[in-house]
Amino acid sequence: MSNVPAHSFAPRPLSVAAAGPLVGTVTVPGDKSISHRALMFASLAVGTSRIRGLLEGEDVLATAAAMRAMGATITRGDDGSWTVEGVGVGGLLQPETALDMGNSGTSTRLLMGLVASHAITATFVGDASLSKRPMARVTDPLARMGADFTTSPGPDGSGGRLPLTMRGLCPAVPITYTLPVASAQVKSAILLAGLNTPGITRVIEAVPTRDHTERMLRGFGADLTVEETAEGRVIAIAGEAELAPQEIDVPGDPSSAGFWMVAASIVPGSDVTIRNVLMNPTRTGLVTALRMMGASIEERDPRDVGGETVADLRVRHAPLSAIEVPAALAPSMIYEYPVLFVAAAFAHGTTVARGAHELRVKESDRIAAMAAALGLAGVAVTEHEDGLSIEGRDGEPLPGTGDVAVASLLDHRIAMSMAVAGMHSASPVRIDDAAPIATSYPAFVDTARALGATPQWVTA
Repeated sequence: MSNVPAHSFAPRPLSVAAAGPLVGTVTVPGDKSISHRALMFASLAVGTSRIRGLLEGEDVLATAAAMRAMGATITRGDDGSWTVEGVGVGGLLQPETALDMGNSGTSTRLLMGLVASHAITATFVGDASLSKRPMARVTDPLARMGADFTTSPGPDGSGGRLPLTMRGLCPAVPITYTLPVASAQVKSAILLAGLNTPGITRVIEAVPTRDHTERMLRGFGADLTVEETAEGRVIAIAGEAELAPQEIDVPGDPSSAGFWMVAASIVPGSDVTIRNVLMNPTRTGLVTALRMMGASIEERDPRDVGGETVADLRVRHAPLSAIEVPAALAPSMIYEYPVLFVAAAFAHGTTVARGAHELRVKESDRIAAMAAALGLAGVAVTEHEDGLSIEGRDGEPLPGTGDVAVASLLDHRIAMSMAVAGMHSASPVRIDDAAPIATSYPAFVDTARALGATPQWVTA
C-alpha cells in the first residue's frame, strides 16, 4: 500500500472563454510565503501572537496542522484572525503521526529546517505531485548540521523524495553554506535550523532571493544580520534564539495578484484594481517584466505594513510587446512565470524567457506543462531547458482547446494561468482539473466571475 495520500480534492474540470472586459476591484488572498512563516515563527515564540489576513489555502493549513502536531496551539477566530500560542525555540514536540504536507513544498522544506535542530523524529508525506519533487537541496545542508534522513526513491531511482523521515539533532552544528542555486526555501530552511543551533549559522547567496524570512525573524526578535560581500549576500543568525510574540497583518499575495495583472492586460477594455498587494522588491519581478512589455500598472497609495511595502495596483488593458525576459528577474518572479507565459502569448513578437531552471522542479515541470498547455490552446511555443520562447498573437484571441483539456498536473498555478488564457480565447480553454487551485487561492473562480469572466465548472 502506498504511503502517499490521495489527491486532496476530487478532480474538477474547468472551462473558460472570452466574455468581455474585466472590471472591478479585488482583494487577493494573503501572501502565501508570509502566511507560512507567520504561523511557524509565532509557534516558536513564547506567548500569544495574532495573525490577520492569513491565506487560508490548503498549503498554509498544512503548515498550521503540522505546527499543532508539534505542540503549538493555533485557533481561528470568528473575525477571521488567527491566534497562536507558541512553544518557544527548542520546544517542538515529537509528532504522533506523519506530517501530511499535501501539495506544499514550502511547508515541507521550511518545516524540515525547524525539525533539524530539535531532538525529534518526523515523517513527511505529501500528495502525488509533492512526492515527485526533489528534496536533496534541503536535506544536504541540513545533514551537514547533523540531521539524518531516510528518503524515498524518485522516478530515476535516486533518493530524496517523500515519504521522508528525518531525525533532528540537538544541539545541531552551525554551518556556513553557499547556495548552489538561488532558493529562498533552502535559505530559509537553514536559517530556521540555525534558530536552535548554538553559535552562528550563515547562508551565502550570490543572487538575492525573497527575504521574508530575514525580515520576519528580525521582527520576532532574532539576532540576524545581512551583509553584502564580494561573495554575495551573507545572512547570519545567532542560535538558541528567543522569539517574542507579534501582531501580524499579512499583505496580499503578489503571485495571486499576478493572475489579475495579466488578465486585465490582455482582455480588451479591462480596468482592474487590486488592493493591498505586497511590493517587496524581491517579489515584484512580474510587475517589472509586464511593464517592460508595455503593461499599464499604476501603483496607488504605497504604504508600510509590518515592515513590508504594500500598494494598490490599477491595471488597464494595454497592447503588449515581446521582450527577452532578463534572467536576473527569475528569483523575484519564479512563481509567476506560468502567467507571464500567458501574457507573452498575446504580445506582438516572440518573447524569450530563459534562466528559469527552477521551474522544472515545482509542483509540476512548469516549463513542459505550460509549453504543452499553450500549444494545445493554439500558441506557437519552443521549449528550452531553462524556459520558453513564445510567439505572441499580437492581441488576437487564442483559438482555444476545443473539446480537449489541458493537463494541470495537480498544479494550481498551471490551472489558474490557463484559466486566464481562456479569458481572451475565441473558444473555451478547458482544464482537466482545477481543484488544486484551492491550495493557494480558494476564491479564484468566484473572483473571476465578480470581474466579469465566465469560468464554468464542467460536469461529466
